[in-house]
Amino acid sequence: MENKKIRVLAFAGSLRKDSYNKALVNTAKDLAPDNMEVVIFDLEKIPLYNQDQESNTPESVKEFKHMIKESDGILIATPEYNRSVPGVLKNAIDWASRPYGDNSFNDKPIAVFGATGGSIVGTSAAQIALRPILSFLNAHTLERPLLFISGASEKINNGKVVDEELKDLIKSMMVSFDEWIRRLSQK
Repeated sequence: MENKKIRVLAFAGSLRKDSYNKALVNTAKDLAPDNMEVVIFDLEKIPLYNQDQESNTPESVKEFKHMIKESDGILIATPEYNRSVPGVLKNAIDWASRPYGDNSFNDKPIAVFGATGGSIVGTSAAQIALRPILSFLNAHTLERPLLFISGASEKINNGKVVDEELKDLIKSMMVSFDEWIRRLSQK
């Protein structure tokens, strides 16, 4: 995998049009290393999880699961709602990990980051809440750098990251994620 172009699936745990976290995903795509292709999926397409529908999985869920399985790594940008992950993100994870025995996240390298308009601790509680979920699904979460972005309204404008320091941090994270994916692929 040393010279192979890495394919990363990225999504934001937000449905809002001008979401800070969608801006993060778009910026990460733009700042990814040359040997990394980032494909973005919008969770808006995913219906509410209903186990009764597992035998007749919605097409959008089939597409999402396929994209996860075909990717070398997953990039998740999460907002923080009520000190945890947003429902839309948990819903998508539930769909992608079901039915039992068809967990799309199995053995996948994952990087998590997130932004919020307030809070001095950024999205730390959401990211901490997400880690045991991903661990249970046998995913391998990048440990460093951790990006808990607060004050996003000053760093992101009209769907674009405008803060140069934040861009540098995202670029650094993407380089580390590239290394993480390559390291795990050698197992």
